[in-house]
Order: sequence, then structure tokens, then C-alpha cells
Amino acid sequence: MSIRFDGKVAIVTGAGGGLGRSHALELARRGAKVVVNDLGGDRTGAGGSSEAANKVVEEIKALGGEAIANGSSVTDDEGVANMVKQTMDQWGRIDILINNAGILRDKSFSKMEINDFQLVVDVHLMGTVKPTKAVWEIMKEQNYGRIVVTASSTGLYGNFGQTNYGAAKLAVVGFINTLKLEGQKNNIHCNALAPVAYTRMTSDLMPPEAEEMLTP
Repeated sequence: MSIRFDGKVAIVTGAGGGLGRSHALELARRGAKVVVNDLGGDRTGAGGSSEAANKVVEEIKALGGEAIANGSSVTDDEGVANMVKQTMDQWGRIDILINNAGILRDKSFSKMEINDFQLVVDVHLMGTVKPTKAVWEIMKEQNYGRIVVTASSTGLYGNFGQTNYGAAKLAVVGFINTLKLEGQKNNIHCNALAPVAYTRMTSDLMPPEAEEMLTP
């Protein structure tokens, strides 16, 4: 395991399950202290519970790692500020941000309400912009930062019933492509992932036999 993050602090949004949980566990295995952020709502964004985030924190602690849970919504300015404050109060630095939180409101464009479009863009795009903005100056000051955004093949190629999701997922690619230029002089490296996995979010978009082939 050549890549280590000992002494580094990571925030992973949407880390209560699926890909976010995988990121959080792997960062912890490699020595990072991890903030497990998850609102705990269903995949449409409704509801909220700290159960999922707490469970991942317990998994990390069982591995001998350090982690704390955070239940802020990535779209809420006050919540994002609290998440950053909680992290800084706990560990005094923020080195890694993985913007992974997301929701789905899938419908054909004819049937989609504007509210369904707005909400998905708010969570995926602004829910990436707001945490990134909140940690940007901290990372510049440290002269170290690593930021990842979760894009999607839907954004790159389209997928029936996902105009809102596709628009938001390609938007984060444009956002991070510009940030990578602005961050270079301060050793802030920015990347986009466009993963495909069988998760709670995609369980009814893929056949069950895809589950074992496409684990997070």
C-alpha cells in the first residue's frame, strides 16, 4: 500500500453508503482521519438520519482508524460551515475533500417538474461548490489540498429519464476542470471520477446480476 495519508484529514460527503462509504473506508485504511458526512435521507433527498454515517464511523474505528460523523446537508450554507468548523475543531486541518453526496429524481423531461430539476442540480452542483468553497482557503493556506468530484457517465453520454442528473453531473466536470488550474500554484490537485457501480442509487437501473460485477 504505497499511497498513504497518515496525518491527513479527509471529508467525504454522502459517505453513509455506496461509493462514499468505500472512499471513507479506504482513506481510513491508508491513515487518514475521516469526517463521514451523510444527511441520511432516502435517494430522493427526503428524510434524514445519522444512522448510516455513525455505522461507517464504527467500521472505521473497528479498523483502528479515527473518524467522526456529520449530518449536514451539502446544500445548506450553515450546515456546511458547521461541518468545516467541526473538522477544524477536531483536527485543525482539512487536506482532502471528496464531493460525493447526491440524490435522484428520475423522470422523462415531459413529466419532470422544474422543482425536480432544481433540487438535483442544487444537491449535485451546489452541494459540490459549497463544501469546496468552504475548504478552499484552508487548503491554500496549508499549501496542500486534494479535491475529488463524483461525475457520471449520464453527464458525459446521457441516460433516459435523467436530464436533471446528467446536467448536474457534467456541470461538476466543468467546475473541477477550472479549479484544477486555479489550485495548481497552491498544491491543490483536483480530479473528477465518473464511476459506474451497483448501489442503492442504481439498484432499479441495473439487473440484479450486475450487483456482484459492479460493487462500489
